[in-house]
Amino acid sequence: MKLKTLLTASAIGALFMTQASAGTLVINSNQSDPAPKAAWGEIIADFEAANPDIEVRLNEYDHEGYKSAIRNWLVTSPPDIVFWFAGNRMKYFVDRGLFEPVSDVWADNNMDRTFASTRASMSVEGEQYGVPATYYQWGIYYNADIFDELGLSEPQTWDEFMNVNQTLKDNGYTPITIGTKFLWTAAGWFDYLNLRTNGLDFHIDLMDGKIPYTDERVRATFENWRQLIDAGYFLENHASYSWQEAQAPLLNGEAGMYLMGNFLTPSFPEGSNFDFFQFPQIDPSVGMFEDAPTDTVHIPARASNKEDAKRFLAYVAQADVQTKLNLGLNQLPPNASAEAGDNTFLQQGLDMLSSADGTAQFYDRDTDPAMAAEGMKGFQEFMVNPDRLDAILTNLERVRQRVFR
Repeated sequence: MKLKTLLTASAIGALFMTQASAGTLVINSNQSDPAPKAAWGEIIADFEAANPDIEVRLNEYDHEGYKSAIRNWLVTSPPDIVFWFAGNRMKYFVDRGLFEPVSDVWADNNMDRTFASTRASMSVEGEQYGVPATYYQWGIYYNADIFDELGLSEPQTWDEFMNVNQTLKDNGYTPITIGTKFLWTAAGWFDYLNLRTNGLDFHIDLMDGKIPYTDERVRATFENWRQLIDAGYFLENHASYSWQEAQAPLLNGEAGMYLMGNFLTPSFPEGSNFDFFQFPQIDPSVGMFEDAPTDTVHIPARASNKEDAKRFLAYVAQADVQTKLNLGLNQLPPNASAEAGDNTFLQQGLDMLSSADGTAQFYDRDTDPAMAAEGMKGFQEFMVNPDRLDAILTNLERVRQRVFR
């Protein structure tokens, strides 16, 4: 790569985009954590080697700052490639005319077949607007040494899960670690509790603004959540920790479990004893639905080098490229012809997602951004002060009516 910079959130305000000359491909990336940075660095270097007529300029940004900055780039001076997310997060920009349709890339590369599982999440009104690069399972990662010490088995039902939590607490362990400083981790708990309590169709209707947050079925989700809060099963002072900081209790043997995406696993020390289980069933009449967020690559509608940008999307879609990328990320390739890594977590995730009754993206990817922002504030507030549930739900309903009117 010919140019490479890392900008932090504090530098976003001073951002300006370098205008690309012909044959220059400007890529803005949010993959600044060590493992994804290295994996994508190799893919981009391989792309340059395979396309010597293209010079790549890669700008890397911290993950949280990127979420705000992209809104400015897309309406002012965008790069040629941006990294983003499938589902409603993508649709938000599509509806505003800020993402370029790339249905021709899909058609030219037979992607309707090889990306059948993610096609719907990449489509708006029959057009495709990006390429899926990677996806991953969510579930509960646990310290197997602690489970072995206490004679615990992986819980499959809610009652079994509650018993595991109580046993951990009785023996001086924090049952569940979590850091809600950046809010989205609390949304993972809402997603799974709502999917297990009410099912996928209800969940998606709620995400689409079709169901009031004051609905008794939503309240039932929070009642299940409150069982864990009132029992003291979550890490104390979680609102002061980022998700990375909340890893420490799990890794050092102070906490038993962590509900998280598979991007957690590169943090496990070599030779350590951690394992994974599917979020337990709450209602046997409700299917086992999973969150499987999909990270994506897009071309801004105002990009200056769309021709080379489409070459990059086609390259990222190749089965061998997806295999290599996801081996580096410790995640799963959306291309059905690609190969998943042979580590335990990837195989468990592949088995779980293959047998799932259906998949969602993630709360802040499945609903309107304005709704997601207020919803995640409410989830964190509920975890800190569950007695405020009525006020929280009333506020979320007020936001829903404004956003989806």
